[in-house]
Amino acid sequence: VFFPSDDSVYTALHFPTFYTAAWGCGLPTYPPVLSRVVGGDDVRPHSWPWQSGRYGHWSHACGGTLISSEWVITAAHCILYRVKLGKHNLENNEEEGALTISPAKIIKHYDYNSMLSRNDIAMLKLDTPVTFTDTIKPACLPEEGAVLPNGAPCYISGWGRLSTEGPGAIILQQALLPVVSYEICSQSDWWSFLLTRDMVVNVHYSHFSCNGDSGGPLNCQNPDGSWAVHGVVSFGSGQGCNVVQKPTVFSKVSSYIDWINSIMYKHIHTNN
Repeated sequence: VFFPSDDSVYTALHFPTFYTAAWGCGLPTYPPVLSRVVGGDDVRPHSWPWQSGRYGHWSHACGGTLISSEWVITAAHCILYRVKLGKHNLENNEEEGALTISPAKIIKHYDYNSMLSRNDIAMLKLDTPVTFTDTIKPACLPEEGAVLPNGAPCYISGWGRLSTEGPGAIILQQALLPVVSYEICSQSDWWSFLLTRDMVVNVHYSHFSCNGDSGGPLNCQNPDGSWAVHGVVSFGSGQGCNVVQKPTVFSKVSSYIDWINSIMYKHIHTNN
């Protein structure tokens, strides 16, 4: 794993312009302050405006990513009752620019396997379309089949636990998690057979995802400066949140572009 010293790593990435043109996606009004500090850190307010929090009966449960005015992608293993958008501070119930919406539909991938965490991705159709603002904007989607190069500098964001047994975050957190190639992470002393090519793995030896980050985005910057969601947090080690050679595993969004488009198309044309 390495930290690229310049932007040359992005020349290997290819992203569609359709989503940027159609949605104005991946361009926050308040760009994130990117750092390579040890561990995670508080984000600049509203710098990941597609980040959603998904809530159970009383508290934060999972993350998600807004990809259009009506759709959020998340992990199939997450359970939710409400979706919160435009949030930064979970304890501020009067936070300006934030809103809460119930999902009208929850659509898990048709081939989701909970035992092996295969196809751990789901789409939520919001009960009411949202209006994009400075605090609520969609992320871009990657090109179908896009593969991030080893070491690509991507960022996880979420309100998950700050350590294995620690409390959940109050302020939205971000952390640099460079990509680890499939060839490395599928080795026997890493994730072995549990890893498939429909997954992407990212690691920083001082910060992994933790409970509460599930379903949230892996944010990777496009050459034009916009941000795409390349991963949905799926699983980590049962031994804890920071286990060497057991880094965070994400469902690879580029493997599911056809499925995502088909779900959105179906619901546009059936109007339900």
